[in-house]
Parts: sequence; structure tokens; C-alpha cells
Amino acid sequence: MAGSFGAKPPDLTELVRSEDRLSFVYLERCVVHRDSNAITATDERGVVHIPTATLGALLLGPGTRVTYAAMCLLADSGSTAVWVGERGVRYYAHGRSLARSSRLLEAQAARVSNQRLRLDVARRMYTIRFPNEDVSMLTMQQLRGREGARVRRIYKENSDRTGVAWSRRDYDPNDFGSGDAINQCLSAAHACLYGIVHSVIVALGCSPGLGFVHTGHARSFVYDVADLYKAEVTIPVAFDVAASLNDSPSGQTRRAVRDAVQNGAILSRCARDIRALLLPDDEIGVETEWEADVVHLWDEASGSVAAGQNYDTATE
Repeated sequence: MAGSFGAKPPDLTELVRSEDRLSFVYLERCVVHRDSNAITATDERGVVHIPTATLGALLLGPGTRVTYAAMCLLADSGSTAVWVGERGVRYYAHGRSLARSSRLLEAQAARVSNQRLRLDVARRMYTIRFPNEDVSMLTMQQLRGREGARVRRIYKENSDRTGVAWSRRDYDPNDFGSGDAINQCLSAAHACLYGIVHSVIVALGCSPGLGFVHTGHARSFVYDVADLYKAEVTIPVAFDVAASLNDSPSGQTRRAVRDAVQNGAILSRCARDIRALLLPDDEIGVETEWEADVVHLWDEASGSVAAGQNYDTATE
């Protein structure tokens, strides 16, 4: 059968650079379809058009239905879809990543497998959480000790602020109801944050399992990155909910976290922080290789050589 059907996919040169795109657009309770080279979201209020050339990731929340044509357009435009809970507080599944290049994933693997580089990333993570401290010479053991003191102080400050009694973090991952109210709220809030971070990690093409501080779990990197935001997002929210608890700790906390992150700023910030952690300073913001459909062949001497060539040197 000759010819093709549907709108012509946008050419790679027509697409907006990822640094200039809308990082994430969240949709819920609507039908997602395609109109030419735009994604449409339809509900009882009408139709909204979203140009896919300017879209990084589409977060599909509860009540969304998406068509085959819409998913094809996202793929052609270098965008991705991630199925999430309400306001992104759960991660369920994802399509392809935003990255056309494996550069960020390779940087993650290179750093996690080199002891010196891995420690450097761990130090950067600590600096993001607790700025204005010189940790350039600290070991992992020293970082853990300093983090423990800082986190303990954060819990105490929120306890004093809200009047919620606090002794220590005490929970059983297999028995949510066994903890007291504040520990249940903390567990629920952190679970929401893990979902948000997981969505960003897979959208960028990174591995959720290659962690720098955490290790041995399929979500080790998720736990690493989520720790960057607990002090300012989930811990205050959990104490606020525990101080005015009038519903189940899980449900009320989830809704509170949803409201706290509804402007989407945490998504964009998370994407920037991941890139800053994994790429050398002089490479942050360099987008050319991110968007080019380039495949190389590995070479042990030069690193890589061009693909699509015949390297047979034999003569006839």
C-alpha cells in the first residue's frame, strides 16, 4: 500500500530545544487526542490544544483516556508520557524517555561505578540539601553523620512549630498502621514524593536503580533524589497534617502533598538538579547531543566512532 496516513510528523529540526520546552504538563479527567501536530485535551469545559513541539513530558493523571494517534505524535515529537496519580504523587508507568541520547544515563552509570565520582555526587547532593557547608573533604560516613544531625534538627523544628509530639522516625514498611499518626503522615508524604521523583527520572532517561547514597534497590536513585526535597516539602506537610488530623493519615497527607506541589515547580527543579548532579559543570545546559538522533559505535581507544560505515579493511 503506497503512501501514508495522518499528519506528517514534525522534522527534528522543527522541534523546540528541550531547554526551551514546557518541562511537564499535567492532565486529568479528560480525553487526550491529536489534532494535526498538537495534543488536545477535551473535557466538559471544552478543548485545549498543546503543541507537542514545545512539550517535554505529558503527565497523565486519574480519569485520562489517551488515543493511539496522540501517543504516536508524542513519540514523533520527542516527548514522552508518564502515567501518574493525582497531581503526580504516584508513579505507575511511562513511555519512552525524553532523551534521544543516552548521555545522561551513561553519565549516571559512569559516576555510580567510580568510587571517587560517586562520592563527589553524594557531596553535591548534601550541598543541595544543606548549602553553605564545605563538604569537599568529607567521607560518606562523615556525610551520613552530618545529615543525621541536620535531619534530627529539622524534625524538632517542625515539632516545635506545630506542637506535634516527636520522638523518632519509627515505621514498619510492611505495616503502615503500626506507626503513630506523625510517622504514618511522614510515610504517606514521602511515598507521594517518591512518585513525583520517579516520574522525572524515567522521563529524563535515567535509571531509577543506580543510586549514589542508597544502593541495592530498584528505586535507589529515586530515594537519593527525593531526599533533596523532604526538608522543605514532605516533612513540613506531614507535621501540618498531623497537627490538624481529621481523616485517615494516608488520604489527608496525600491530598496535602498534592496541593503543595500543584504549581509544578518541583518537577522542573528536580529535572535541573538531576542534570546538575550527573553532568560536569561545563556540560550543564548543553543540549545538542540530547536532541540529535545519533548512534555511535564504541571504541576502546577513542571512545566512539561513527556508525553506518563498513570498517572492513581487507582488500580484494
